[in-house]
Amino acid sequence: MIISPESLAILGGAIALAGGLAGSSLGIGTAGSAGVATLSEEPGQLRNVIVLASLPMTQTFYGLIVLILILTTVLPNLAAMPDAGGSGFAVLGCGIIAAFAEFFSAWYQGSVCASGISLLPKTKGRILTNA
Repeated sequence: MIISPESLAILGGAIALAGGLAGSSLGIGTAGSAGVATLSEEPGQLRNVIVLASLPMTQTFYGLIVLILILTTVLPNLAAMPDAGGSGFAVLGCGIIAAFAEFFSAWYQGSVCASGISLLPKTKGRILTNA
């Protein structure tokens, strides 16, 4: 079975998007759990909780940007590269690295946002404007 460089490049972009999606899911889950506890104390903080809990979702957009860049910029020029097979593996490697970066970044971003959400009742929501 022969694997084409184009399929490796597309797989790299898809893996980058999957890393962003998985990390964002964990990050939003972590921040959302803190949001439920905060809203039980002070329901007026709904807007601030939604803003802070949705921040880990940005990593999904970064994964989508990597996928779009691979599909529109790298893929059309892949055949013109001197070593197309090696270039396909290089793009796959870049996608895997991007997936790890987006996954852990979104996961820890959710943890940081959860800490901020838990401080909303103490600061009366001023934590967003004092940062």
